[in-house]
Amino acid sequence: MKKISTPLAPAAIGPYSQGIEANGFVFTSGQIPIDPSQGKIVADTIEGQAEQVMKNLQAVLAEAGVSFDRVVKTTCFLADLNDFAAFNAVYGKYFPGDAPARSCFAVAGLPMGAKLEVEVIAVK
Repeated sequence: MKKISTPLAPAAIGPYSQGIEANGFVFTSGQIPIDPSQGKIVADTIEGQAEQVMKNLQAVLAEAGVSFDRVVKTTCFLADLNDFAAFNAVYGKYFPGDAPARSCFAVAGLPMGAKLEVEVIAVK
């Protein structure tokens, strides 16, 4: 196993890694919309937060040597399921071809009051 870490994504705020490479797969930890340059959530809309989450994931994947076209599964957590359509509009821009398998859940709350969190699994 190989730990993945990049300053271009938020540092872990707990006992976990930004990502792990194992057996030909890249597993990212869930990313919330923390702007890594400021260390806090800056965007207040679901669209802005979704863009930041996807940029954070993109940075972790890039550090592992892959991109969104290698993602096979995502898990998405939304604080408000009413944001589903707006989230999908942003999410879809990052998967313009064949979209990966996905699960999407409404949750009671997320760290730092985030509106969403997304984790991915990619093939190396």
